[in-house]
Amino acid sequence: AIVLYIGERSEALLPREAGARHRATQWLIAALNSIEPFVMDVARIDAFYPNEEWAKLRRPSAVEFVQKRLGALSRSLGDKAYLDGDRFTAGDLMMATVLRILSHTDIVTGDKRLAAYLDRCTARPAFKRGLEAQIGDFRKAA
Repeated sequence: AIVLYIGERSEALLPREAGARHRATQWLIAALNSIEPFVMDVARIDAFYPNEEWAKLRRPSAVEFVQKRLGALSRSLGDKAYLDGDRFTAGDLMMATVLRILSHTDIVTGDKRLAAYLDRCTARPAFKRGLEAQIGDFRKAA
């Protein structure tokens, strides 16, 4: 909701042209509904239950399923720099944020296309500033 709210005020995140705007919104929702739940299955197992027998049995199928989702994402990305071509949008912001959840694994980086995409997204100066501001808040609260 915050990204959409900010995007309404920033053509950099939500283009004015209706088709591009709709695609950016679709990718944002896809990140949260089609990718993140399955990413979180693996992350939850790894973070909270790594030594539980049920988790050791569940993790391989969770990884396999997220890899299928990420394979479809990789194919959709194709040779484009970003999800909708050469332009970074709110969809890329949310997708990169979701993909970063698996940074403790090689699940995303094992796909060269997704690894390069994530590197492009997170190397952007605005992404770095935003992440540093967020981490700075956590440091102050610690």
